[in-house]
Amino acid sequence: MPLSDADLLARSASGDTTAFDTLVVRHAADLHRFVASLGVHGDDAEDVLQEAFLAAWRGAGTYRGDGSARAWLFSVARNAVRHSVRRRVGEPDRFAPLDAIDSLEAIAEAAGWGSAAESSARDTTELVRTALARLAPPDREILVLRDVEGLTGEETAAALSITVPGMKSRLHRARLRLAAQVRALEHSPAQVAVTHAPEPRTGHDTEGVSHA
Repeated sequence: MPLSDADLLARSASGDTTAFDTLVVRHAADLHRFVASLGVHGDDAEDVLQEAFLAAWRGAGTYRGDGSARAWLFSVARNAVRHSVRRRVGEPDRFAPLDAIDSLEAIAEAAGWGSAAESSARDTTELVRTALARLAPPDREILVLRDVEGLTGEETAAALSITVPGMKSRLHRARLRLAAQVRALEHSPAQVAVTHAPEPRTGHDTEGVSHA
């Protein structure tokens, strides 16, 4: 039986690089998608992912098992994104490459707007892609964690370092803002092309992660 994330983190804290490599392979794609949803892409996204995993390796011993290990990893990745943004202060805002998100329709339905049966999947994807890109980073991150990555309410709250009631309130507001953006775009279809063209997907090769 595969080891749990918590067990892998415990072994990593003891210096087990094989256990940590297993954790990296298990979560690299999800964390990369989350980082991309917050507007960090290309080489910057790879750098942030490396920073996040290095921080997770060095801080594995700080995980006490109070919440899920997966939520803890998302929290580490979120902090890495924040550090990256601080280093890029002064650069113009960029839309996130939302082609990295696989469940845009799920976000739309969670926000209370339509379903695949009511609208073509292609139209839904494009509308929600553009609407999500226009939201502020705090709205995007909670929607991706809860509605794309499927974290529980408790896990999402832990990843964002907020209370569960606070998470519910923020999620509700984010879904309302997303729905409002989608409805606005429905009345201005020309605006749907605002987001950047999808970038080629980059490999998530984790062999270069250093455990120093």
